[in-house]
Amino acid sequence: MPGTDAREAAATVVGELPLLPYLPELPARGVGADMIGRTAGLLVDLAVEVVPTGYRVTARPGHDHRRAVDLLRADLDALEEACEVARPEWVKVQAAGPWTLAAAVELHSGHRVLTDAGAVREFTASLLEGLRAHAAEVAGRTGAQVLVQLDEPTLPAVLAGSLPTASGYGTVRAVGRNEAQDALRDLVASLDRPVVVHCCADRPPISLLAGAGVAGVGIDATHPAFRGDTALPAALDVIGEAWDAGTPLLLGVVPALDPGRPVTSRELAKPLFELADRLGFDRSRLASLAVPTPTCGLAGATPTWARRALTLSREIGEALLDPPENT
Repeated sequence: MPGTDAREAAATVVGELPLLPYLPELPARGVGADMIGRTAGLLVDLAVEVVPTGYRVTARPGHDHRRAVDLLRADLDALEEACEVARPEWVKVQAAGPWTLAAAVELHSGHRVLTDAGAVREFTASLLEGLRAHAAEVAGRTGAQVLVQLDEPTLPAVLAGSLPTASGYGTVRAVGRNEAQDALRDLVASLDRPVVVHCCADRPPISLLAGAGVAGVGIDATHPAFRGDTALPAALDVIGEAWDAGTPLLLGVVPALDPGRPVTSRELAKPLFELADRLGFDRSRLASLAVPTPTCGLAGATPTWARRALTLSREIGEALLDPPENT
């Protein structure tokens, strides 16, 4: 979410999304409030600090780590306050997934955690313990069941082996699809809470994620590969396979930034109905197979558009419950 006011953000989210509010992230506050720093603050028995190249493992928690923990605590206070009246049945929390985290944090040597298989396992185990404690605290504070979202925007680059090394003269080895899926599957199975994985990058590995036992997969559904005349048969087939297996998709159809013109929920919902038609799914099934969302995070939006984007997402969701026969 945009801005720096945790209480305002929490009130907006709970007000606009009463069925599934989430714990807002406010990266505009700086170090420790961004996705990687916030997730690092959840780690158990591991700590990071900020260096000129980003986040790096450190021997003991310092100012940067404590700041991330303090910001998260303030955000939890704000969400608890906002939920006191609404009392939602479900609340979503989100954190960087193990592969995106391992790609973003450096070891003492300056190389990515991703370059050391043992370090990746250690970080994944630490993340699991941190997420368990975090989800339990959120459940205790809000009285709601907790859905965990893992953000994996870097996963396609991890699989492709396209991330640069510390020197910049090479690339980090590609991680095999089976290795990537196994790590996610183990984390999901051990968390004992429903987990969705979001990947707004190009070429999201939908089949890999769906096969990891997740409750849903989130993508940017406005990508040309998924819609209109530019849709790729292979990309559509992957969506159809996920739906055939009963895996819901969180489909990003609402612009994350103000498009600069009026848009309606009906206009934004149209591609979802067309997608169902093209894949041969009855439109009445969309309510259980698709969750409309913004295309990606709203941190770069204006506060006005961020609120409007949430409203549009809710309205599209309502439209899926009673789909038109034709659009």
